[in-house]
Amino acid sequence: MAKIEAFENNSDRYDLWFERNQDAYKSELDALCQTIGSQELLGLEVGVGSGKFAKPLGISIGVEPSNEMADKARALDIEVFDGVAEALPFNDGVFDYVLFVTTICFVDDVGKSFREAFRVLKSGGCVIVGFVDADSSLAKQYIKNRGKSHFYKDATFYSTAQLSSELKSAGFSELSFKQTLIPESQNQVRDGFGDGAFVVIKAIVLK
Repeated sequence: MAKIEAFENNSDRYDLWFERNQDAYKSELDALCQTIGSQELLGLEVGVGSGKFAKPLGISIGVEPSNEMADKARALDIEVFDGVAEALPFNDGVFDYVLFVTTICFVDDVGKSFREAFRVLKSGGCVIVGFVDADSSLAKQYIKNRGKSHFYKDATFYSTAQLSSELKSAGFSELSFKQTLIPESQNQVRDGFGDGAFVVIKAIVLK
């Protein structure tokens, strides 16, 4: 069952985080922008939420199981489909890229979610996964305080190694990485992983 209760009941609180953490938000957007590139491609965001990432990234299609969050995204002219990551409501080979941003820690089945992304992607397309790395101090802080959090109490955090393995098992290849929210340089985006709390993995479909 999709973990939507916290988002249904706290959609305004969710948006408030972005207002209060502008620097972190911008850094995450920068890492995603650098990964997606400047080409005009057809993208899908899975777990589009209130559109905080889809809108500035130019993504016009999303999937979201929370009605409260979906309504906010629709107000930004994003076409939102009711659904979950494990059963995407699209035909095979439709999209140039599929984006997950912090969504993966709320899905019920990571492997099935990635296989569905693989299915709806065109050959040569890619999945882009932005997440808080379980090995980072930020994730450990979230885990320690999960009982006090409206959103992360039901989250499962994954390491970069774990998600990389799941992506390869789903059929993806040519993985590349970017990272930000680096303790000594919060706003910097670097290649690789291991220093930044927020990691972006890009993986390619070769059908």
